[in-house]
Amino acid sequence: MKYLKYSIILALISFKGFSQNSNQFSSQDDIYVKPKLVVGVVVDQMRYDYLTRFYTKYGDGGFKRLMNEGFNCKNNHFNYIPTKTAPGHASIYTGTTPKGHGIIGNDWYDKTTKSSVYCAGDDSVNAVGTTSDAGKMSPHRMLTTTFSDENRLFTQNQGKTIGISIKDRGAILPAGHTANAAYWFHGKDEGVFISSTYYQQELPKWVERFNASKTVKSYLKDWNTLYNIKTYTESGDDLNDFEHGFDGKETATFPYDLKRLSKTNDGFDILKTTPYGNSIVTDFAMEAIEGEDLGKDDITDVLTVSYSSTDYVGHNFGVNSKEVQDTYLRLDKELERFLKYLDKTVGEGQYTLFLTADHGAVEVPAYLESQHIPAGYFNKKEFKTQLNEFMSSTFGASDLIENISNNQIFLDRAKLKAMKLDLSMVQDKIVKELEGYNYIYKVYAASTLVHQAFTSGIEELLENGYNQKRSGDILYEFEPGVTSSGKKGSAHSTGLNYDTHVPLLFFGKGVKHGSTLQKTRIIDIAPTISGLLGISFPNGATGQPLEFVLK
Repeated sequence: MKYLKYSIILALISFKGFSQNSNQFSSQDDIYVKPKLVVGVVVDQMRYDYLTRFYTKYGDGGFKRLMNEGFNCKNNHFNYIPTKTAPGHASIYTGTTPKGHGIIGNDWYDKTTKSSVYCAGDDSVNAVGTTSDAGKMSPHRMLTTTFSDENRLFTQNQGKTIGISIKDRGAILPAGHTANAAYWFHGKDEGVFISSTYYQQELPKWVERFNASKTVKSYLKDWNTLYNIKTYTESGDDLNDFEHGFDGKETATFPYDLKRLSKTNDGFDILKTTPYGNSIVTDFAMEAIEGEDLGKDDITDVLTVSYSSTDYVGHNFGVNSKEVQDTYLRLDKELERFLKYLDKTVGEGQYTLFLTADHGAVEVPAYLESQHIPAGYFNKKEFKTQLNEFMSSTFGASDLIENISNNQIFLDRAKLKAMKLDLSMVQDKIVKELEGYNYIYKVYAASTLVHQAFTSGIEELLENGYNQKRSGDILYEFEPGVTSSGKKGSAHSTGLNYDTHVPLLFFGKGVKHGSTLQKTRIIDIAPTISGLLGISFPNGATGQPLEFVLK
């Protein structure tokens, strides 16, 4: 009898607990999180080690705040080739690789039109805010949705999406197809943010007010180091042989008189290659939050912010430069300013933010050589000459190649057919030929990537970057430390760690505090945010939600 009573009591306790858990898990608040605003921050060309190399010089309110109060994925990588700006931004927000979203480069050879196309170029729209063709842009070449698109669909277009960047592609691709607007910076003699008729017929009043203000012009001033240059012990000598610098200045050394140098460096465009380009983006992003009433109600809005000046500075001065270090120390201050603004206007704990990069960068190969590390420069002109000679001697024609770009070779299939040459045979012979060329590390025929499934190494990354309709017939990769760009400044595009390993920080509502060395992929970001919001994953997403990041 006592046993029966005890069993009944246990059953009641268990049922009560189950009921409480059932109610808990059935409550809408626990099924998904509804931040008032999701902010995606992409830092163009940010290597992961910029977080750690400059850590002791950062303040407490920028990168350190994100790392210490948010979740730090320390082993985050791109899982495809090429690691460039447009594919990077598209992959972050779509949750898939170029194989799925179709943005296979910043520009690429179009096999249908037989011409080069730009990732965001669109002649069917007109510029808004300028008479320049710099405004003839849209996301129409991106084949899949972004998580910002899915949020728009989920909220019946009540949740807004605004994209902002110095670069057009850095604003347009993250914001997706359904964005309310995307704005990018047009320098030259104007120094304004512009858009296109894809989004609207005229600029909103708040954008016109910003453009009419003296904000941008105020940054045409001296660029000197934020702190005493002697304390910049995490970077190389200011005067060295590995930097381009600016026209009109004999050496690439601090300080830089930007007002004077702007006259010989395309006017306001000079600001892109300084930390002040990032400051302009922060200024404009805060105006966008105010002007568009972002994060002011319970329907989630999305703001995408891409800091592009870090990329321009990296290409100009190189990974190990004093200029790169100063740019990141100043960006740290910009992030602190931005986070404080979000705390004040949206509310601390009411927004969710992630920070990542669209790719990393290689140390200047000439610098690596000076440190006895294998590196070099691939001569594209000599490569084309050598390859054409091979085509003539092997197939009796030197005009069988339509285009070489983005480390891809496009064959003239009509001519191959007319000459009764088998496509696979030609591809295979070219692969065997290129295997012997200097600085070429890996080379594959498109047919190999179509018919085989790779699960590791460079081969997997090439396959993930290969789009069957848009990519070339032959794909090749350089040896570590090798680029085909100029002999000064840094470059990127490979599947090696210096290009693939980038930061990934989650912060704010619904995010745990912590870190992991578990490998994560750039394509996991969009499903993670989608899972947080309880919305559909982007329609082509192949990444997986990082469940350990979320509360």
